[in-house]
Amino acid sequence: MPMVAFFVILILSVVASRTYAVQHIVGDGGGWTNSGDYTTWASSKTFNVGDTLLFNYGGSHGVDVLSKADYDNCGTSNAINSYTGGTTTIKLTQAGPMYFACPSFGHCSLGMKMAINVVSKATTSPTTTTPPTSDDNQSPPSSTTPSTPATSSPTGESSGTSMVVVAWLSLILAPMAVFMC
Repeated sequence: MPMVAFFVILILSVVASRTYAVQHIVGDGGGWTNSGDYTTWASSKTFNVGDTLLFNYGGSHGVDVLSKADYDNCGTSNAINSYTGGTTTIKLTQAGPMYFACPSFGHCSLGMKMAINVVSKATTSPTTTTPPTSDDNQSPPSSTTPSTPATSSPTGESSGTSMVVVAWLSLILAPMAVFMC
């Protein structure tokens, strides 16, 4: 029966990893610097609504959230948001493209900028088709999307607490499964 315990832990781990927000450390170990390749870094990631970006950088840098036009031109004077202080966490709250750059003179044009695409975790609802009736006035089938109640998954700061709960549950359930058999 150790296999049962293994599968219980495996299932809980998979479910937990799919429902909780991810904190992406920009540039990984290298951080937010002049020498980072943020195009390549961002292309290897999937950014979901609810995830966060953690920027770690030195005192000569900062993080500006920009419009696409300002990103393309490295114009940081009209930043949507501007951050300094060495560590910045930005929560990804809506789907769509986001643009970031260092506001220090010349840094953006040297490549210290990043564009990401944030995707929604929402799944598409199944579509059902109503068959046509047998009367003479034939009309094309109509499609409807069933309404489903909105669900939310823990994100942000509460996800740490939820992960601890899932871990404790797996530690309790696994031995119980072993002793039951």
